[in-house]
Order: sequence, then C-alpha cells, then structure tokens
Amino acid sequence: MLEYQVVATRLDAHGSVAKAKQAEVPLDTDLAGRADALNPAELLLAALSACLLKSLERVAPILQFQFRGAAVQIQGWRQDTPPKLARIEYTLTVDTDENDRRLVLLHQNLMKYGTIYNTVAAATVLTGTIRRADQRVTTAESP
Repeated sequence: MLEYQVVATRLDAHGSVAKAKQAEVPLDTDLAGRADALNPAELLLAALSACLLKSLERVAPILQFQFRGAAVQIQGWRQDTPPKLARIEYTLTVDTDENDRRLVLLHQNLMKYGTIYNTVAAATVLTGTIRRADQRVTTAESP
C-alpha cells in the first residue's frame, strides 16, 4: 500500500504552506481570501485535475494512445448545509489524432484507475467530459 505525507503549517493570519517531498504549495487560509494561493476547495479541484493528467501519463503507454498535450478545466459547486462540494464537472481536452472509440476508452481508464478520481467520485456527483483539441465532445459520469 502506498503512503503519502503532507505537512501544512500556518504562517500567519493570511496564509499557510503545505510541504511534501521537496515541494511547497502556498495555501489560501486567509478569511478574506488571497489571489496568490489556492483555497482548500481549489486545492481539491487541482488534485483531481492532477490525478487525471497523471493517470493519462500512466495509461497512455499501456493503451498505446498517442497524444501531444492535455488540459483540464474543472468547476465545483459548494452547498452551504452541510458545507461540501455537492457537484464537480470537468472537461479534459486532449490534443490527439486518435479516433472517438479510443478517446472514450482512454477516459474510461482514467476514471477507473485514478486514486483521487475514485475518492472524489465516492463523495460527490462527478461528471466528466473528454474532448479532443478540435472540439468533438464525449461525456461520462462516474458510477
């Protein structure tokens, strides 16, 4: 079983920092908000985006899926009572010449094998769209 460790420390009333390995990420923990750091909800969405992109790097060689680049656009909607992200939607854009069937297969594998993806999908409504850079779209919803 893999184990992950992050240490987060409050710096002052305006922010904190998270550290893992040799990386540091500034955290927006200021009640007024900060433009130069991600707040907790944005960090969760960033983690999901990173999961999709890392899974793409892992799965593409296995599927022999050829691509030139990829990007994730993601949105989350917060409800007040109880406070949580009630719904998350993303669009994964892949610059590829692969056919639609292969693009759908790629997306199915990203959903099936993503650690953060599966964790988030178990806790909220997670809907994803995959499209090629030339704008053709296919949609999938987590089970």
